[in-house]
Amino acid sequence: MPLSLPPLMTYCLGIITSSGFVMAADSRTNAGVDYISTYRKLFDFSNPGERVILLSTAGNLSITQGIISTLEKDLKFHDNQNLHNLESMYDVARYVGGQLRRMQEFDEAWLKKHSIDASCTLLLAGQIKGQDPALFLIYNQGNFIHATKDTPFLQIGETKYGKPILDRTLSFNTQLEAAAKCALLSIDSTMKSNISVGPPINLAMYERDTFVIDNWLRLRLGDPYLAKIRKMWEDSLKQAFEHIPNINWQHREEQSSEDILID
Repeated sequence: MPLSLPPLMTYCLGIITSSGFVMAADSRTNAGVDYISTYRKLFDFSNPGERVILLSTAGNLSITQGIISTLEKDLKFHDNQNLHNLESMYDVARYVGGQLRRMQEFDEAWLKKHSIDASCTLLLAGQIKGQDPALFLIYNQGNFIHATKDTPFLQIGETKYGKPILDRTLSFNTQLEAAAKCALLSIDSTMKSNISVGPPINLAMYERDTFVIDNWLRLRLGDPYLAKIRKMWEDSLKQAFEHIPNINWQHREEQSSEDILID
């Protein structure tokens, strides 16, 4: 009988603005009645003063951990190509996508034999000195897209519950601190609706042209700040809902025959 494993879930997002970027990720990988595990999903590969590089991962844990280990090995042994010597963030995205492909080619056939999903996706954000910050979504196939001024955020994993607040709140000109709060609320909204996403939450905020990550936060289960923003957000939503005018119903006799729905 094929090996069956609990679903691999997480939620990661990146937000880019005119003044920098924010990266956030939960840490839950499996969820079930009696099976929950957590692993870090946000990684810092920066070379302070010269370049900042953050990477977050979602999907098959063995594949994503293999990619992270390969990137670390290339840095340690100063291979010809590594995260610290590529000329642009586009080149970095191509390189990371290539490592994803190689890891997939190595393991995918064996995983499929046991009905294990080998897919994964990555978010890459960074800035290299002399260039603009950039944010990329790297697909399971190793190709990628980048965030733009019109679409200033990208998500991977369990994305649907945390997207509405991003759509309604963010723009490329949003203040960086506000973008960070929006990222936390997006993750909290996802946790509220889906048990497969959970703390600890890792959050990083990068200010453009500083070339160092000065703002990093790790929020564990029961963290007072996380509880506070959840309550404030829920209270604010309830108050806004209560102020929405009641529906202006039409009585059936006021409707024309064309307006009446007939089963």
